[in-house]
Amino acid sequence: MAVTFSKPHALTDDIFHYCPGCTHGIIHRLVAEVIDELGIEGKTIGIAPVGCAVLAYNYFACDMIEAAHGRAPAVATGVKRSLPDSVCFTYQGDGDLAAIGMAETVHAATRGENITVIFVNNAIYGMTGGQMAPTSLPGQVTQTTPYGRDVKLAGNPIRVCELLSSLDGVALAERVSVDNVKNVNNAKKAIKKAFQNQIDGKGYSIVEILSSCPTNWGLTPNEALQWLRDNMMPYYPLGVYKDISREVTAQ
Repeated sequence: MAVTFSKPHALTDDIFHYCPGCTHGIIHRLVAEVIDELGIEGKTIGIAPVGCAVLAYNYFACDMIEAAHGRAPAVATGVKRSLPDSVCFTYQGDGDLAAIGMAETVHAATRGENITVIFVNNAIYGMTGGQMAPTSLPGQVTQTTPYGRDVKLAGNPIRVCELLSSLDGVALAERVSVDNVKNVNNAKKAIKKAFQNQIDGKGYSIVEILSSCPTNWGLTPNEALQWLRDNMMPYYPLGVYKDISREVTAQ
């Protein structure tokens, strides 16, 4: 019997540690499928973050480096400049990328570092217990905002793709989701384009992926996906915010 669906070669056999219903597993698979399809496993180097994906080095079969909290873009810059023929990607959450790592993110982007950034946005600090993140929505209840995020006190959420799309060094800034089959397929296309951009030497590419966090949102997996659709997507519209290969706007 012909095999029609199997585990990507670029994923190890380790069992994911993520909570039930978390979409990190889907995103890991998409990245691994792209690595397989492009035939780049042997020269790919991933940078693991501090956050829920801190153990990502256990799951990807390519070479991996663990970075200090928020410093993945700086590490990726060093890797890519010292090994220009490598394919280097960072895998970061919203706390890692948009809080402690925002300076590294902005400067790597504006320099046009030829790296690929996978940015997982679940609007909360997941690993450390569900505190407010830079991407937490106005009014969102978290461990540190029990009455909801008050923008007068905590400021407004950061829209990362919109912010980075204004920088000259960015080749691709696209926001996708993995809440249904159609969006999963679109997410894979965006991830593949981000890796291909690096192979083609086009510069900095970021794919922001809206993700659910059932545990810290206090919802079932299905409820969490619906909450994402009802609350995150209106505030973080899916679409291409910058693509130097064509003129497009967000949906």
